[in-house]
Amino acid sequence: MIDLYTASTPNGQKVHIMLEETGLEYREEFVSLGKGEQFDPKFLKISPNNKIPAIIDHDGPGGQPISVFESGCILLYLAEKTGMFLPTEPRARVETLEWLFWQMGGFGPMLGQAHHFRAYAPERIQYAYDRYSNEAARLYQVLDARLDGRDFVATNSFTIADMAIFPWCRLHGRQGQSLDDFPNVKRWYNTVAARPAVARDMNKLEDKADQTKWTDESWSNLFGAEQYRQHKSE
Repeated sequence: MIDLYTASTPNGQKVHIMLEETGLEYREEFVSLGKGEQFDPKFLKISPNNKIPAIIDHDGPGGQPISVFESGCILLYLAEKTGMFLPTEPRARVETLEWLFWQMGGFGPMLGQAHHFRAYAPERIQYAYDRYSNEAARLYQVLDARLDGRDFVATNSFTIADMAIFPWCRLHGRQGQSLDDFPNVKRWYNTVAARPAVARDMNKLEDKADQTKWTDESWSNLFGAEQYRQHKSE
């Protein structure tokens, strides 16, 4: 059994998709980020960076429980645990990890900043608005070029690289992008969205979005002073 600590975010969705695709038995614990549940000392024991997702695999290496945080690491861990969605052939494995790390190091962080400065910033800072919107467009162009003549991002089959990238594309409008400008991405996106496991997850997370009202407290928990206060695990 795997305990999944998550929320309705792109990084959370990556792991939902992997678990649905592999058929591993899991149970969900939704963490209310607006209410500050990510700072709970019990959660910090398994995710010291106070971010979701995180997992506890009660049947970890040697049959002993193990906790894993960071979405990319969780995908890699589950792929190695199951032998699924990560090629064993050396070149294909490297390509898959390249695109997984591309998402973790660039596509996610830069698109997240575009989303923040376009949707959440209390004032419009034109430099930041343009900087991250333009970088988002550049990264979509990189992805579109990669998908030219390809069904999937890393190899000729669906991998953890596709799982990592797809959820961030769901928010393309909030990042100031249109998939119509990136036809290869749009084709790939529709292919991935139609996978039964992905469709199940998308429907599930739509119903699980954090319903916390936007307040000074929720802002502080997500973006303000509380986010930067020192939190310690027990």
